Amino acid sequence: MARAPWLWPLLRSPTRRFFSARASGWDERTGAGGVEHLTPLAAAALRVGRAPERVLDVGCGTGEGTLFFAREFPQARVRGVDLSEEMIAAAVAKVGLDPEGRIAFKVGDAAALPHPDDSFDLVAQLNMPPFFEELVRVLRPGGYVIVVSSWGSRTPFYTRPGLLRWKFLERGVEPVEIGAAGAGTFYVGRLEGGD
Repeated sequence: MARAPWLWPLLRSPTRRFFSARASGWDERTGAGGVEHLTPLAAAALRVGRAPERVLDVGCGTGEGTLFFAREFPQARVRGVDLSEEMIAAAVAKVGLDPEGRIAFKVGDAAALPHPDDSFDLVAQLNMPPFFEELVRVLRPGGYVIVVSSWGSRTPFYTRPGLLRWKFLERGVEPVEIGAAGAGTFYVGRLEGGD
């Protein structure tokens, strides 16, 4: 998808069906939320220069990454978006009591995010193909973007670090760090502008 985003309209419906059919029991089958799954995400979050006020987890699945960000940045409002209604339902079920409304989930397409321009200080995605234009569109000037592959090159939808660097640089996002942690890899970049 990173190299051929024009294919997405053909793959959107089969992808939605695939993940919707597997939402029940997803965490147990895949290890989502486990140490191995979240180690590169945690390493990437340490590279974010300042605590964000608003965070978006794109392709949030059952919400494990979203909940991680809510714990890591306790003052932030954290949003998760996923193509699958069933995945979003599983994520919502995990939130429990949230009287301040800090955590919220929405069904949406990563190729056309349901948020206005310049909405978030941190936009992240875990184990999915990047839609570069959309990630940067919703990012505030000076904001950070994180792309993580939990199992490095063995991750389905893995995007090579060189391609991430190049595609983000084209859109004004400077790399902060490209690295590895545990079995996974991460990219952290920062959009030009801001203070």
